[in-house]
Amino acid sequence: MASPNWTETEISRTMPPITREKFRTSQAVFDNHTERCLFKLSSQGHFLHLESPISIGKEANLFTARKADKSFCIIKIYRVENCDFNKMYDYLKLDPRYPLPKKNRRHVIFTWARREYRNLLKAREAGVRVPTPYAVLDNIIVMELIGDKEAGKPSPKLKDCPPANPEHFFEIIQAQMALLYRAGLIHGDLSKFNILNWDDKPVLIDMSQSTTTEGSNAQELLERDVRNVMAYFEKSGMPLQAGTMIQKITSRLRSAPEKKGSGKRRKEK
Repeated sequence: MASPNWTETEISRTMPPITREKFRTSQAVFDNHTERCLFKLSSQGHFLHLESPISIGKEANLFTARKADKSFCIIKIYRVENCDFNKMYDYLKLDPRYPLPKKNRRHVIFTWARREYRNLLKAREAGVRVPTPYAVLDNIIVMELIGDKEAGKPSPKLKDCPPANPEHFFEIIQAQMALLYRAGLIHGDLSKFNILNWDDKPVLIDMSQSTTTEGSNAQELLERDVRNVMAYFEKSGMPLQAGTMIQKITSRLRSAPEKKGSGKRRKEK
């Protein structure tokens, strides 16, 4: 049984001095409610204990966690007191899967975390290369670690690890975006910051902003994703056109190398 003492002091002991100081001055995420949720998820067998921080952000913190089989997973904790819940609310109210949520900080953040979990599930069902989500509880998501699971070493992001073959890497990203679209989803925040490069193949992450293709801001988000992806690969000298890329993503007649997903729309229960 894992220890229930999920305190800032205990967690900070695993951090390098610079990260530890940053963690202390950021007011941390381990409020009493978060500590209770971590203990509950651990008690349910999703992980044994937190190991070390991956990133300490304005809206969410990422940690590696040890599992019972000695491998590692990822714990994503949304910062209840610090994140911009107004921005989250603005995105949620445009998502047709969700009734207009109460503009209550905790309700919005918990809905946001649940939305990311469901987006990851739907993407996985469609054959998209994303982390497998294991569990969600209020502001916490437990998910697969992409990278060396035995050593607890996460995959680098595209921004830090250019692909050996940019053209091939781009084609895979475009195919993943097409699979998402067929499943009725648009990533909404795709860029070199939210694409991992693991084994020279892309894995899409951070799907909290993903919305349905029926959302009122769907086209805007798709065009933004396309611009961001193109901006990175054009630096490699690839001649790309936004119109052509969008057509390939949205064409439902185009064959894809991965499993097709369902385009049926479901409201969250």
